[in-house]
Amino acid sequence: MLRTLEIRDMLIIDRLDLAFQPGLNVLTGETGAGKSILLDSLGFVLGWRGRAELVRSGADQGEVTAVFDLPPGHACEEVLDEAGISGEDGELILRRVNSRDGRKTAWVNGTRVTGEVLRQLSDRLVELHGQHDDRGLLNPRGHRALLDAFAGADTGAVRTAWRARRDAENRLAAAREAAEALRAEEEFLRHAVGELDDLDPKPGEEEELDTRRRLMQSSERIREDIARAHAALGPDGAEGTVGDAMRWLDGAAEGAEGRLDAPLEALGRALEALAEAEQGVADCIEALDFDPGALERIEERLFAIRGLARKHNVLPDALADFAGELRGRLEALDASDEDLKRLEQEAREAEAAYGTAAEALSAERAGAARQLETAMAEELAPLKMERAVFTVEMAEAEPGPEGRDAVTFTVATNPGAPAGPLNRIASGGELSRFLLALKVCLTGGAQGLTMIFDEIDRGVGGATAAAVGRRLARLAEDGQVLVVTHSPQVAALGGHHWRVEKRQTDDATLSTVVPLDAGARVDEIARMLSGDTLTDAAREAARALMAG
Repeated sequence: MLRTLEIRDMLIIDRLDLAFQPGLNVLTGETGAGKSILLDSLGFVLGWRGRAELVRSGADQGEVTAVFDLPPGHACEEVLDEAGISGEDGELILRRVNSRDGRKTAWVNGTRVTGEVLRQLSDRLVELHGQHDDRGLLNPRGHRALLDAFAGADTGAVRTAWRARRDAENRLAAAREAAEALRAEEEFLRHAVGELDDLDPKPGEEEELDTRRRLMQSSERIREDIARAHAALGPDGAEGTVGDAMRWLDGAAEGAEGRLDAPLEALGRALEALAEAEQGVADCIEALDFDPGALERIEERLFAIRGLARKHNVLPDALADFAGELRGRLEALDASDEDLKRLEQEAREAEAAYGTAAEALSAERAGAARQLETAMAEELAPLKMERAVFTVEMAEAEPGPEGRDAVTFTVATNPGAPAGPLNRIASGGELSRFLLALKVCLTGGAQGLTMIFDEIDRGVGGATAAAVGRRLARLAEDGQVLVVTHSPQVAALGGHHWRVEKRQTDDATLSTVVPLDAGARVDEIARMLSGDTLTDAAREAARALMAG
């Protein structure tokens, strides 16, 4: 609900503070007094498109602040959360400044925001209805949602089915694309896997082969020296000499009175060490003793492993894993036909489920359309439009998350006349009454919106104007309605009344708004009935209208 509106230096308003109330708020005044300026200023702070030049002559900037009360769970909370704006305990403060050079700056609860955030909030805060309303009821793009709201339709099942259908189609498309990509490289995959399987490289094998190859290449050079060392260590060499020495000393040990025990023990250890060394050298000679063809075979395998690694741009030790990856892709290709059949079945089932949900929603919409047509006929009759025919047209549209129905509200102003969109068929006064009737039919309880009707009663009077007023009052029962009106019948039904006036200063004409008490309301409605000259009869007629 709009609680306050503060305007500074906008058009012909220098300073204005308005406090609105729940229920039906009426603004009246003579033509040209500035009632439209209030709507221009409110539209400015809400981010609507409007006049280019809004700053009052002689001022550096214009400014508008609007304060709204938000009930818990209001739709604006989602917008505030997405924009990272903190709440203010159920209060929403919009402020927007227009500089003389045309720059516009906006804040929400003290946080600077873009015009788009303002517009998103305004769509959830305010509805403007009038002869030039192209934001709400006259916009065919919103008619389907309006019909759903009238029907109380739950579109959740259709949205869920649509997402499931879309996901199934996306999975199928991705699988088809992957299968096509695999088929395009099938020849390469089978050839590469065959090469790798034939070679069967093992992790660490390349390093091992390289070590053996280098050892073989150097073995001929070192083998002769190692053989000489082996001979020097053997029985004909050091081992024989130490053995001889031990036998000689052992024979002399009895006469040496123990002096040879330590040398004999040392020679025993030396003989064991020589035997160990001789065995190690013998093992080395055996390792270096290879078939010359073995080097060629090792080199061929080493070069084959390195060649495949370069071909596939992987490390030699990664060839085994790479082969497993290629085999997996081949297995996926071989299994893709079955996967595609399964995914195609899932897509068909998802499409059928969506079709069932969409068909049920279409049936619900069709029933609600007939109900809305009946309700509109009942509403239009008291508004002196009983000959008009309102129709909800439904046509098949591209499937989507909201179903597959296109919904358009049309009207024929006379029986037998061709039907067409509201804003093309109805005249100005008729259009206003159509919009009011439609809003009455579509509004079920409080919506947390402030509804604004801009001279929606233009061109009607008497009983028709009274019927317009009663419907505006009904809309305002559980919410807030602001109406700019020239009709005394409408003004008389207002719960709160303001008069827009012009005042002349020495150098400027300014507009102001005056709240009216009960007595002032009588005079204002009497003026609307009789003109500038107020009579007792006019006042009495005004009191009669206010009494209902």
